[in-house]
Amino acid sequence: MKKIRIGVAGLGFIGPIHIEALRRIPGLEVVSVHHHNDAVQTKAEQLGIERYYQDYDAFLSSDRLDCVHICTPNFLHYEMAREALAQGLHVVCEKPLATKISEAEELVALAKSTHRVNAVQFNVRYYPLIRQMKTMREKGELGAIHTVLGSYLQDWLFYETDYNWRLEPKKSGESRAIADIGSHLMDLLEYITGLKITAVMADFDTVHKTRKKPLVPVETYSGKLLKPEDYADVPIATEDTAHVLLRFNNGHKGSITVSQVAAGRKNRVALEISAAKLSLAWESEKPNELWIGKRDETNGLLLRDPSLFHAEANKITSFPGGHNEGFADTSKQLFSEVYNAIRTGIPQSEWKFPDFGDGLRELVLAEAIIASNKQQAWITVP
Repeated sequence: MKKIRIGVAGLGFIGPIHIEALRRIPGLEVVSVHHHNDAVQTKAEQLGIERYYQDYDAFLSSDRLDCVHICTPNFLHYEMAREALAQGLHVVCEKPLATKISEAEELVALAKSTHRVNAVQFNVRYYPLIRQMKTMREKGELGAIHTVLGSYLQDWLFYETDYNWRLEPKKSGESRAIADIGSHLMDLLEYITGLKITAVMADFDTVHKTRKKPLVPVETYSGKLLKPEDYADVPIATEDTAHVLLRFNNGHKGSITVSQVAAGRKNRVALEISAAKLSLAWESEKPNELWIGKRDETNGLLLRDPSLFHAEANKITSFPGGHNEGFADTSKQLFSEVYNAIRTGIPQSEWKFPDFGDGLRELVLAEAIIASNKQQAWITVP
């Protein structure tokens, strides 16, 4: 089997997670990395990768790459993905695909014209029980969907001294909580239910109107505490929390809440879907359990077990029942489908993974939610 040669751009929090997942898949080789500052050599050595670059153009052209993973701050995604596609490379991009709808539309068109495999890292789809829920809906086991409730709660920005580039609109975009974690949640809701969100009513809140920005580098999620003199006060323009009412194309309703200041919630996605035949509930901090609610029968708890799954969910489950799978496995499963498409050349109509079109969809939803918050009114989703 000829190895597929991969480069990973961006070595902050998420880039090394991509590398670890890629190394678990036979036939793939991460041959080089890119990072924007002088830390690139140290980071590359820590990851055991010999080839490293600060210059992105040199990174793309020097090592006969087949595919690039873009794991940099949001404002860089568009230009980096565009350049990689222009050089004939396949692209896996962290979400959001871009910070503007027009940029995402251009990337969708360019990927189509260059016939390159393209994917957006909505990895939460790849918990096996998420695929099981989707398959149950497709097979009619849920019946018509009545209500969808969701939340995504974190606490990594709980203190005013918590700081990250995602707090800066020039790097992250006009929205933070919605565009960052809310994009995962909305992608999940539409993916599982097969419904489309048609209108939104949003209300944002910024808990810390001013934060203390470290004057020395701090890694995401590191929890490092500095001295008072190591901080500078910075005004915050993006939301810490957001509450959004949803209307779906089947005429029914739902709601979501996202927060990055929910103490004790480290990274909790929670979903509850109420339908005509039964209800389903799942949360990412207990990812191997699916609650099944019924009116006239005993409620059930389906534990992750490929022998009990539909075939579609079985395909993204690596271990037997009782051998739990979690966050790190989601990227592996997503990348397995992406690189199968690269190796076999299957048409885009048969892709199972989220592509640039899905990335564009989340930008459209986020823009409608941002507009709704500003106008304090219902906004129709284009």
